[in-house]
Amino acid sequence: MSDSQPAPAPAEMPWSLADIDYASIDIASVRDNRTLFYLLTAASFIESGSDTYASNLATYYDDVPDAAKWLSNHWESEELQHGLALRRYVAHVWPEFDWQRGYDRFFAEYRLTCSLDNFERSQALEMAARCVVETGTATYYRALEQATDEPVLRDLTRRIANDEVRHYKHFFRYFNTLSGQERLGRGKVFIALARRLLEIKNEDAEIALRNVLRIEQDREDIPDREVRALNSRCSAVVRRHLPLEMTVRMLLRPLHLHARLEDFVRRPIVAMVSRVMLY
Repeated sequence: MSDSQPAPAPAEMPWSLADIDYASIDIASVRDNRTLFYLLTAASFIESGSDTYASNLATYYDDVPDAAKWLSNHWESEELQHGLALRRYVAHVWPEFDWQRGYDRFFAEYRLTCSLDNFERSQALEMAARCVVETGTATYYRALEQATDEPVLRDLTRRIANDEVRHYKHFFRYFNTLSGQERLGRGKVFIALARRLLEIKNEDAEIALRNVLRIEQDREDIPDREVRALNSRCSAVVRRHLPLEMTVRMLLRPLHLHARLEDFVRRPIVAMVSRVMLY
C-alpha cells in the first residue's frame, strides 16, 4: 500500500485519518523509545497487508453473502486504514525509516501465510478462530494505549482498539449463525479457539520485526535469535499492560458457557493466555 493512495472510505466509517491530529504529536516524548518504534512499525506492516487476508476470507465465505459483503466493504477497509494511520504516525516520529521498502520485504513473506489452506475446515469454526484474532488485536491496542503518555498515540490506539472490538462482535454474530446451522458442540469450538490461540503467538510479529531490522540495519542476514529477542522485548511492554480479564472474557464468549462451567474452565484459559499471549 502506497502512502500516496487515498485512505479507504467505505460507507459508515467510524473515523477517518483527518480525525488524527498528527501535527500535535509530542515527538520528543516518543522519539527515543525504540521498543515503541518496533511495536508500531510492525503493527503498521501487518495491518497494511490485511487486504490479501480479507480477500481470501471473503472468498471462503462467498456462499454467505452478508459475511462476504461485510468483509469486503467494511472490515478490509477499516484494517487498511489502521495500517495507514499507524504508518503516518511512524513517518511523523521516525521519518528516516524507509517504511515502503520494509513493507515490501515484509509482504513478500507475509502473503504466504494468508492461504485458504490455513483456515478452519468449518466456516463456523473459522469465525470462532477470527474471534481469537480480534481478541488479540483489540487487547494489543488497549495495551499500547496504556503503555504511552503521548496523547495522539493514545487517541489513535484507542480508536483502533474500539474498531477491533466492533469487528469481534461481527465475527461472533456470524459464528453464532453458522454454528447453529452446523450444530457444533462446545468441544470442537474449544479446540478451534485453542488452536488459533496457539498459532497467533509470534509468526506475523516475527516476520514484521525481521524486516524492520533489515531496513534499520541495512543487511539481509538477521539471525533468528535477534528477532526472537526483539519480539520478547516488545512482548514485555504489551504484557505489562494487557487487560487480562477482557482477553479471557472475549475468548470464552463463543463457548456460551453457563456460569458454573465458565468458572471451571477460566483457570486453564487464563493459564493458556498467560503462556501464549504474555510470554
